[in-house]
Amino acid sequence: GLGLTVLVTSFLSGLFGMAGGMVLMGLLLILLPVPSAMLLHGVTQFASNGWRAWLWRRHVVWPIILRFALGGSVAGLLFALVGAVPDRAVSLLILGLTPFLALAIPARWALNAQKPLHGVLGGFLCMGIQLLAGISGPLLDAFFIRSAMTRQSVVATKAAIQSVGHLVKIAYFAPLVAGSADETVEWTVILMSIAMALLGTNLSRRVLDRMSDAQFRLWSRYLVMGTAGIYLGQGVFLLAAH
Repeated sequence: GLGLTVLVTSFLSGLFGMAGGMVLMGLLLILLPVPSAMLLHGVTQFASNGWRAWLWRRHVVWPIILRFALGGSVAGLLFALVGAVPDRAVSLLILGLTPFLALAIPARWALNAQKPLHGVLGGFLCMGIQLLAGISGPLLDAFFIRSAMTRQSVVATKAAIQSVGHLVKIAYFAPLVAGSADETVEWTVILMSIAMALLGTNLSRRVLDRMSDAQFRLWSRYLVMGTAGIYLGQGVFLLAAH
């Protein structure tokens, strides 16, 4: 079941550059303790995004990657100093709220990944959200939705950015899992997840080539907002149960 989930979510990620990781993160938070869920999600999504970035490497906009990496490294350092571990309910709430908050940004404050300062700010905010909720795709999308980039450039550049983010997440949560007797992620599960992630990414490539830029943006928004609504409800339920 987990393998099929990774396959489907990697296909969605390969098609839209997001959404798949959001679906997978929500399911893992339900099945596993938060640090273990974060680690397995990081490994799986690093494989998926890294392979996607390689497949579309000629479309990657490297200056944007460097700006996001600079901002993200500052956020990662701050989290390492604090040593924070998010609560499951809080992670689900952030997971659900992020897309709505990203779309609520006023037009005069429009975020654009092609602007240098916006890229650094985006890296800082996305890495912070990623370490709290496991994903930052919906917020990251807000930095690209108003850009003049093609769908291939958007998917490729976001994949490279997310690869860096998931690598930091692995480095942050792996010691927490290794140092706790209650936390475990079996190697067979990790290897299966990586294999399914690569397969799902390969299957999505032909479909993306046939999709128009208008269809890409429309379906991306519907998929993310629908998924966000579900996780927001789950987060409220868990918080109320406390």
